[in-house]
Amino acid sequence: MGATHVKVRVTNPADAQKYWEGMFLVDTGATDTLVPGPHLEGIGLKPEATRLYELADGSEISVDVTVAMLELMHEKVGGTVIFGEPGAEPLLGVTALESAGIEVDPVNQRLKKLPSVRLKAIA
Repeated sequence: MGATHVKVRVTNPADAQKYWEGMFLVDTGATDTLVPGPHLEGIGLKPEATRLYELADGSEISVDVTVAMLELMHEKVGGTVIFGEPGAEPLLGVTALESAGIEVDPVNQRLKKLPSVRLKAIA
């Protein structure tokens, strides 16, 4: 299976004129979205909290987080954004996808909009 990427605009919720756009790797194994810290700082965002995350190998890291507006496929959602290392690949986590009503089609390696946002688990 290959990688799926999508263009995302990250906007400072306090000033919609301040934003950064980039190609993000869609990571359905990640809860939140990761953006290199210099891009977040460049649009005036500062860390609001520190959060502990568990990595795929079971180790834990403590990282700074903030809240930003995320726009992808003509949908806007608010989301938790991790301050990544400079040069890190931006990652789009599953929370933003689900909030926007978008799911991954793993066979075709594409994203598709759902007819509506799910409010309940699929049985």
